[in-house]
Amino acid sequence: MTARILLVDDVEGSRRLLQAKLTAEYYDVSTAADGLSALAMAADEPPDIILLDVIMPGMNGLQVCRKLKADETLKHIPVVLLTALDSREARLEGFRAGADEFLSKPIDDVFLFARLRSLARLKVMIDDLREREESSRRMGMSPMPGARLGASGGRILIVDDDPEEAGALAADLSAEHRPFIEADPEKALLTARGPIDLAVINIGCHGFDALRLVAGLVSRDYSRQAPILAVVDPRDRSRLLKALDLGVNDLLPKPFDPLELRVRAKALIRRKRYADYLRDTVVQSMEMAVTDPLTGLNNRRYMMGQLDALFEECKSGSEAISLLMLDIDQFKRVNDTWGHARGDQVLKEVAGRIAACVRTMDLPCRYGGDEFVVVMPATHLSDAAAVAERIRCAVSASPVMVEGQDIRVSVSVGVSTNEGEEDRPESLLRRADEALYEAKVSGRNQVMLRATKR
Repeated sequence: MTARILLVDDVEGSRRLLQAKLTAEYYDVSTAADGLSALAMAADEPPDIILLDVIMPGMNGLQVCRKLKADETLKHIPVVLLTALDSREARLEGFRAGADEFLSKPIDDVFLFARLRSLARLKVMIDDLREREESSRRMGMSPMPGARLGASGGRILIVDDDPEEAGALAADLSAEHRPFIEADPEKALLTARGPIDLAVINIGCHGFDALRLVAGLVSRDYSRQAPILAVVDPRDRSRLLKALDLGVNDLLPKPFDPLELRVRAKALIRRKRYADYLRDTVVQSMEMAVTDPLTGLNNRRYMMGQLDALFEECKSGSEAISLLMLDIDQFKRVNDTWGHARGDQVLKEVAGRIAACVRTMDLPCRYGGDEFVVVMPATHLSDAAAVAERIRCAVSASPVMVEGQDIRVSVSVGVSTNEGEEDRPESLLRRADEALYEAKVSGRNQVMLRATKR
């Protein structure tokens, strides 16, 4: 997978050499010679990944990284720090600045390209979710943030057949998280149904193929969203690179540093929770687009789409489609007498009674105002009439209790069906509306039928 990369290095020779290598791998590379230029370029045209030299005059790489991660529009861009420094303190400082990876010079090209592929996959996923969330927000459908986006209290699955190493991993993580140790890959897959916030897997397990476990976690619906931190032996290059290709999100070299473990785990869990939030926001926004916010029933737009689909099936010989159209009798009087707030409570209660009377295959919807529609697939007129009568009785049987007040209401119902003949959704709705009008003028609180004219 290719990506747009911003390469930042003050040394022209190093910059040109790495740019040539990246271009040969079909990456789209732009370059900057200092931190200020890099920030301006990133703001003007955000790249997919930033490769950032740490030691630069003026604003160094750590300062640039902190500014990037503090910018709401740029903080989701993965940052890889490049430096000749390889001390524990330098690495930890880089991760605290928000870096996604810390590579020491001279750069291992094979490892760099494998890491870039992994980060590019992650960036594509986050960008897609953010774009959908932003589209929902522009349409006014995005719910208020409700997710817990912190990086503490995570449920972490540790998979390692070395009891001593597994215990050390769990001990270092237990101060902030809830680690669970599994030495058996099959049990690990069962534990991952939990769900989990992070999997820490020793790629060098002797009792089983840990890479196969990675593939299993990545391929299953219930665990593929959980990030994987692979504990690796840096000398085992083939397994390390294979782990990245399979979808491992981050690497922890042996012997692992407890502080680096905690920093990497915290970053992965925070990113996972943000992705979960975006994913949930998209789902909720989609639900909002097809749901009436007052009653919780599906709205008119969704109903029409489903009705169109049913009529398409009907053309191929499917069974009859019936439709109920309901109207609360003299609902204006309810609003005038009790107020619109109590009127809304009546609407919600009536919607609940309607939903309780229909079958799971039926589609109850709020059509607009105090009108409701129930779409009934594979239902003939007589059966639809029986459901309509059941709804009418359920609504009028007992008053609606609102703030200590008993408000009695009833509904009139019009029933229509196409009985499998050539028809259109609009004509089915029109006949149900005509039947509803007959029920109204005939005294209300009753059911009237209107079948297709033969």
